[in-house]
Amino acid sequence: MAEVVNINDVLDGHIVLDLECLDRVYLNGYVPNLQVGGQVVTYLTEHLGNPLPSPALFKQIGDRFRDAVRSFAEINDIPVLRLKGPDRSRWDDGKVDHVRECIDKATETGVVAIVVAQEVQKVFMGYTRPSLTGAPQFGFDKADRRVTVSYFYIWDAAFGLGFIKICSYFPYPAKIWLNGHEWAKCRAAADGLRYTELANGFATCDDPTQLQDTCDWLGPDNFQAFFDYWISRIPCPFTPADREAGYWWRLAMRQVELSRTIVLDSPRQARALFEALVADNIGIGRPAVVSVLFGRRVQRNTQSIFRSRVFTEGTQVRIDCIYKHCRVKLYLKEGRALRIETVVNDPGDLDILKGLVHLPKVQRIARQINARVLTMLCVGQNCAIESALFERLSQPYVREGQRTGALRFGDSRVMALAGALCLTVHAVAGFSNRSLRVLVAGLLGTTYTSSQMTYDLRRLRLHGLIIRLPHSNTYVLTPEGIRVALFYTKVHDRLLSPLLAADQPPAPLALRRALRVVDQTLDSYIDHARIRSAA
Repeated sequence: MAEVVNINDVLDGHIVLDLECLDRVYLNGYVPNLQVGGQVVTYLTEHLGNPLPSPALFKQIGDRFRDAVRSFAEINDIPVLRLKGPDRSRWDDGKVDHVRECIDKATETGVVAIVVAQEVQKVFMGYTRPSLTGAPQFGFDKADRRVTVSYFYIWDAAFGLGFIKICSYFPYPAKIWLNGHEWAKCRAAADGLRYTELANGFATCDDPTQLQDTCDWLGPDNFQAFFDYWISRIPCPFTPADREAGYWWRLAMRQVELSRTIVLDSPRQARALFEALVADNIGIGRPAVVSVLFGRRVQRNTQSIFRSRVFTEGTQVRIDCIYKHCRVKLYLKEGRALRIETVVNDPGDLDILKGLVHLPKVQRIARQINARVLTMLCVGQNCAIESALFERLSQPYVREGQRTGALRFGDSRVMALAGALCLTVHAVAGFSNRSLRVLVAGLLGTTYTSSQMTYDLRRLRLHGLIIRLPHSNTYVLTPEGIRVALFYTKVHDRLLSPLLAADQPPAPLALRRALRVVDQTLDSYIDHARIRSAA
């Protein structure tokens, strides 16, 4: 029989490294004063000095940029990969794989490869509109069009591999992709820290505290410095005069991943542990759970899909949940590390502005989300209770001179109360009379009044299972309360109910046969004792 593992047992004294770090960071580069049609007209006429803001000028600038890319590649002997048709679709699936050979050959910092592809981008399209004088008049609106983009793959001393993508059509939006773990590896090596690698992460380190301090150092200035350094060394559609006049990119967050990686010293148990975590937390995508994990109020009109998704890729399993454009991922990394990863695809979902300067706020909230997820995982598997506590709950109890009723296992109201309390989100956020009453009523399937809820809250409090927060109407479970609620619910739902129905499918055949033998043996003993009742 496979060994049963518990996250609290595995984490207790078996953690080799517990590290929080920015992972993949994807940034948008946009020109603030080239976002509406009127600004385009001003750029083409007042800045460039053209008499008419003709859309034909876009082609001239784009052609100049594309010629500069070709010349740059030829002069510096940089390989250029052009993707079309089927190659382009494969490019969408894994961008780095196409240039892996070029990356492996890199011996010094610089542009190691250029990839030219056709992608859909939001660009300005010009149109003519009638005028009173009969002279041509142009207007500009943004539209999605398939245009040429150039990826400059860069090997950087500070970040390792990254890329800058520049669109060749007006207003020349840019994208920057970097990896925080790779930056931390470069910095750790420069500081003399000895470590071993985990794919896109760390497996061990001689000084975990210093390594965490290194990861904490990564911030907006580092990403801005990367962009400023390399954009001045690669072809650019904007000229120095454009930059002097304020026509230059500003960086904003497009996607930010922050991970917490817990490396274990027992890979043998890691997979069984993770499979158990998936089974116990399949409801992580429910609105109530998502609301607590993300620290956001979820209402009926909240524009989000609430669901848990389990993915299997070969032997790898991953579970995630979604809040608007953000998500949380849990997966086992290389069979030895539990990774909790919060992915923020739109900082606005968390009431944070998208500008790069606000990255620290995203980091702080993402860390809080990861911590809540870990708390939820640990609470859900730590519910064994001692016999003395079980006996105390099963009979009336006097505490502080007050007598309260029993909380007997099997009583329908008590089981509904335990089932409502065992939502692990209560361990993080607490609950009120009203919020808990709705859950209990739903499990009971009958009327459950506010007075009954007040009485049950009193029972729970006097038994030491909950406490009330000062100056509020919010209650939180005590450690004993968490264990009792989960123990009652798990024993009833996962042990007693399946065993009582184990004489018929879907119970395993071996168990049904064993119960049949026990039943026949008991019948034999009863017959020999001559105590069988008359039919």
